[in-house]
Amino acid sequence: MDLHRRRSVLVRMSEDGQKLATARITNSPARLTAEIGRAGLHPKVVLEACYGWYWAADALAAAGAEVHLAHPLGVKAFACRRVKNDELDARDLADLLRMGRLAEAWIAPPEIRELREITRYRCKLVHIRTSCKDQVHGVLAKLGIQVTCPDIFGAWGTQWLDELPLPQPYSWKVASLRQLIGWLSSEVTVLEQVTADLLAGHDGYRAVQELPGIGPVPGSRSTGSATSPASAIRPGCPRGPG
Repeated sequence: MDLHRRRSVLVRMSEDGQKLATARITNSPARLTAEIGRAGLHPKVVLEACYGWYWAADALAAAGAEVHLAHPLGVKAFACRRVKNDELDARDLADLLRMGRLAEAWIAPPEIRELREITRYRCKLVHIRTSCKDQVHGVLAKLGIQVTCPDIFGAWGTQWLDELPLPQPYSWKVASLRQLIGWLSSEVTVLEQVTADLLAGHDGYRAVQELPGIGPVPGSRSTGSATSPASAIRPGCPRGPG
């Protein structure tokens, strides 16, 4: 199956590699379920771990299919072919699965995906907040203002910034960035608490924090990977995005 955002292509093949049918569908769980029903009971289906694969994997599993998730790095060579189209991509995925050469990624269960969604979102907000702080430092550097405290966003630094006379438009920009930093910090705090509540009874979450330098936030990121079954990690195949 070659999955795209709005439409997908499914190529049905026999065990010996003979193409049986090709279908092009508009993406929806109902349409995918109806199409996969034509392949018989418990068909083997492979799709790449690409943009928005969750719904397709869940719909296929609910329809009784044996779902395999191709790791993007394992099919990177597809881009080097002279002829590349959706049908060829779907066919090559099926061939790799049929021949036992598919580099598979672990299909994380819904609860792990939800945890990853929260931790990844927190990570994204922290990156944005860091960018805002860097921009404040950049404004001060443009104006030749020497920073005399180690953290201008701490208690003493906040007071220092409040009393710092800046010309326009720099004063407005710094005020706007500081407001964004405050909003982002509030959201990051909420996400950290949500993550801690979700993992309060998780043995792995507590155990990983015993390692030097690992706190609650890095521990939550490690927990999602540590819960993947050993059978999902195959020699030479990265575990991949889930």
